[in-house]
Amino acid sequence: MKNSCRLVAFGFAALLVAFPALAADRAAALNAAREVVQKARYATFITLGEDGQPQARIVDALGPDEDFVVWVATNPATRKVAEIAKEPRVTMLFFDPAGPAYVTLVGSARLVTDPAVKAKRWKSAWAPFYKDEHRGADFVLLAVVPRRLEIVSEAHGLINDPKNWRPVSIDFPAKPGP
Repeated sequence: MKNSCRLVAFGFAALLVAFPALAADRAAALNAAREVVQKARYATFITLGEDGQPQARIVDALGPDEDFVVWVATNPATRKVAEIAKEPRVTMLFFDPAGPAYVTLVGSARLVTDPAVKAKRWKSAWAPFYKDEHRGADFVLLAVVPRRLEIVSEAHGLINDPKNWRPVSIDFPAKPGP
């Protein structure tokens, strides 16, 4: 009994000692992911179509912000807006060929029409596509809230597991859905 208590206490102490390293690893992976996302010129944005088939398109995203939310500009009449209204689960893939590196965000998207948020999250590169920039009715935002992030970046030492090829993965705390 005494030895098993020592083992439990030792295991608990080892776990406590490991937490700062885990937090540092998480922070380093998130910093690397931010860098990859920002270097990627475009992202692939994937929704689920009416027939359940994944629908992919290229988008010019903004972000990630401090919570790793990524912002996508679009016209409210697009297929992706209708698809997200029915099924908010989405996936985004950012690829930096110079790395080479990629980040995948798995989460949900919500439509944002609030004028203040649209102004705050406006990206000047979007101007050619919207008549009155962030003020027009032809412009809405999609806020992509990640549930999980996956990253592979050799430059940052973040590589796939050699046995099953799974990438480094980070789960985000649950947030209220769209």
